[in-house]
Amino acid sequence: MALMKDQEVPPGTLIISEKPFVYVLSSKWRTENCDYCFSSGELHKCSNCHYTYYCNKVCQKEGWPIHKLECNHLKRVMPRVVPDAARLLARLLKKLEKGGNTIKSFYAPNKFRMFKDLMSHYPNLKEDSRRMEHFVSLCGVLNEFLDGFIPNTVELIGIYGRMCVNSFNISDEELRSLGTGIYLGASILDHSCQPNAVAIFQGTLLNIRTTEALPTLNWDKIFLSYIDTLQLPHLRQEELLNTYYFLCECPRCLDTEEAKMMTAAACPNSSCEACIEINEKIEQDDILECEECQTEISSSFIQQYKDVTEFTSMHLQNMKLAYLDVCKVCLKKHKGVLHKLNIQHVRILDSAFESSIDFGQWEDAIQFGTELIFGYRKYLGDRHPLTGLLYLKLAKILTHQGDLSESQNYLKKAYNILRITHGKTSMLFKREVIPLIQNNCGVDLLTNECTEF
Repeated sequence: MALMKDQEVPPGTLIISEKPFVYVLSSKWRTENCDYCFSSGELHKCSNCHYTYYCNKVCQKEGWPIHKLECNHLKRVMPRVVPDAARLLARLLKKLEKGGNTIKSFYAPNKFRMFKDLMSHYPNLKEDSRRMEHFVSLCGVLNEFLDGFIPNTVELIGIYGRMCVNSFNISDEELRSLGTGIYLGASILDHSCQPNAVAIFQGTLLNIRTTEALPTLNWDKIFLSYIDTLQLPHLRQEELLNTYYFLCECPRCLDTEEAKMMTAAACPNSSCEACIEINEKIEQDDILECEECQTEISSSFIQQYKDVTEFTSMHLQNMKLAYLDVCKVCLKKHKGVLHKLNIQHVRILDSAFESSIDFGQWEDAIQFGTELIFGYRKYLGDRHPLTGLLYLKLAKILTHQGDLSESQNYLKKAYNILRITHGKTSMLFKREVIPLIQNNCGVDLLTNECTEF
């Protein structure tokens, strides 16, 4: 869609569609997903290195210009698995060596970015002991992997910095992480914890769509979220500072009331839905009461709140996978103690919902998913892909359970969001949303305007 100067940009407008400058499939998925297009299914491994896998000869041929530069190196180090960052950096070095530094990636008809335009944050890197330790480790891997053919340290740090700070996490259309890529044009977009655009991938193709109506296509006013925003503001700031070397000053980060809500306790009066602020400054003898219903908050309740939040925090940190039993224990402790918008409660609900699906516990999934909607809408908004996917998953589960009326309700909500975030031409829309609508609602609804949904 070509936009004229000063033309209003409606929600769902595709503003950038870009192939990666370089990218790499995560080694976690190297035997399950095609190294070139990231599709899953029946795969065939490279007959030389036996490291990479492809859908077919077409993908292998398309991926050969990049893979031929690493194939023998991968063969030499087999059966060891090359770290993802090392393989991406190696691909980046080979790309630049073959003239990649002259490539222009256009994000507008007369505007482009080149690799040299990406910020390296060289001074920040030099002062970052964690990153420098990682860099030294990568140098050791690269020396062996590339037989010592690497640039001098100063140049390599600059390349490494551009890679770290400008990489996109490549995910499938259900937002499961598959790999990492550098997209020159899309790197023009800044971060906000309250973004007005979203990045969705079709394979390795990056599509960025607006999620709000914008008065004009002003690149300085379009924002993506670089991080998971279902976190406390100080944790978001810490991640942004450690990874990207800046502090966010978006409306959400400056909203002290939201920060209080994210750590809120429930009012002991079960008929009151007020958020109770309990912080570390509260002394044992302090008298605290609910501002709305004046219920007194006892010292034993305060201690219970602290115990529950500490217990939940420990499990959230250790929960690499969604463990249904652990989630249920946490949720039982939350009842009557944590407010339903407490971010710990929301995140545990999220894990419980996904885990219930994994185990085929459909009644649990419906319960947890329905409760999760409130937190998603508050912290992610009504036009976030995760909110749309939550509605879609609930619609599929309810269809499976035979509750077509409620399924249609969630399906219409999913349609409204995913047509904006993913677009009607996306594979998710074609494979998941449209068939479900045809089966549940009738083909005629597809021809109506979305306002009817």
